[in-house]
Amino acid sequence: MNILLVDDDAAFRDSLGETLEDLGYSVVQAASTREALEKMRGRPPALAIVDLRMPRDDGMVFLRAARAERPDMPCIILTGYASSQNTIEAMRLGAYDHLTKPIGREQLRELLVRALPPVESAAVQPAPDAAADELIGESPAMRQVFKLIGQAAASDATVMILGETGTGKEMVACALHRNGPRAQKPFIAVNCAAIPADLLESELFGHAKGAFTGAHADRLGRFREAQGGTLFLDEIGDMSLATQAKILRVLQERQVSPLGSSQNIAVDVRVVAATHRDLAAWIEEGHFRQDLWYRLQVITVQLPPLRERLGDIVPLAEHFLRSANGPHGPHRLSAQAAESLVNHSWPGNVRELRNAMQRAALLSKGAVIDVQALGLTSHGHSSMRLELDWEGSLESAVASVEREMIIRALTRAGQNRAEAARLLGISRQQLYRKLEQLGLQA
Repeated sequence: MNILLVDDDAAFRDSLGETLEDLGYSVVQAASTREALEKMRGRPPALAIVDLRMPRDDGMVFLRAARAERPDMPCIILTGYASSQNTIEAMRLGAYDHLTKPIGREQLRELLVRALPPVESAAVQPAPDAAADELIGESPAMRQVFKLIGQAAASDATVMILGETGTGKEMVACALHRNGPRAQKPFIAVNCAAIPADLLESELFGHAKGAFTGAHADRLGRFREAQGGTLFLDEIGDMSLATQAKILRVLQERQVSPLGSSQNIAVDVRVVAATHRDLAAWIEEGHFRQDLWYRLQVITVQLPPLRERLGDIVPLAEHFLRSANGPHGPHRLSAQAAESLVNHSWPGNVRELRNAMQRAALLSKGAVIDVQALGLTSHGHSSMRLELDWEGSLESAVASVEREMIIRALTRAGQNRAEAARLLGISRQQLYRKLEQLGLQA
């Protein structure tokens, strides 16, 4: 679901945008009212979050124009200087809410759930196109992921995807759906962390008319919307214990009971779940049911963090650059920029890299992306300096240095071994031998 974020403070805008993306929303940013109105007309958002105080036309100007053009679109006004007057004025003009900065993650999540009721037509939406969300990677860890996807896609076995935030868990779920017999049926994704516990059961299982205050009509629920297809339960580790018990029952009996109904309705759905949490520790602490964990992990896919996929960083960056809409495209990375990318720790993983490439394409002054255009902050860099055991053997130290240099050369060469050998000043045969000796063969 698309959200328009309007604020002249780039740092605040990026921070809030990242939070919105973590909550499962797509974000379009604008730095001014004029830019926001243009983007609203070009790509109609489901909701707008607008800063009140901006140079020239302020948030109230946007609100008036948006209400005239899109009276159905909720607008949330943010301000660092709340007063009775601007609050009253914003609400009088039709703002959905008027909030004071900073806004907390939980407050934002609950607000968006209230402002954006689920769309029933989501059930007919297909999984994302393969070209748009291609899984890329030549590292041994990613090759193993691809093999698992290929082996598991044709079955109906429940799959558990584990990995840090931003590693691409939903892309793996889409690939499982897209390559299996259910590909022509719905792919429904639910971010369990983005929906308050008291609303999640209705979201998943549906409800009957009159089941609770505000239930003005029957609702299918995501399990029934995904009938015949795949239901992706993202961040299932954040689900309440009570809802976990009901999920376990659905998985075992393949039936759902809508809230406020005595009916048991059969569902034919493949379930794929994902979490960034350490579920073993989560179970130990009493936050996750052990029986559900056993039921979910029929097949487990472990996604590696980007910092452990050094050879994939530059190919991924180039892939994102090809789809970026910068003013000087098509773009390519300078050798220094490629090295900077490899040296970065990427705490936000592939998502952070994608955002960095989109930013670099927009800020670059030419077709070549240099280090300055990347804008990587110093605190985000990992020290790639080798921690050698100076009291250890010379052979071990030399092997560590060789391994690091070969990884960097392969990264700069885009995994082209002939080019990597040239960069290292050795023959291809020497490089092949060292790859085998150092355990770097794919």
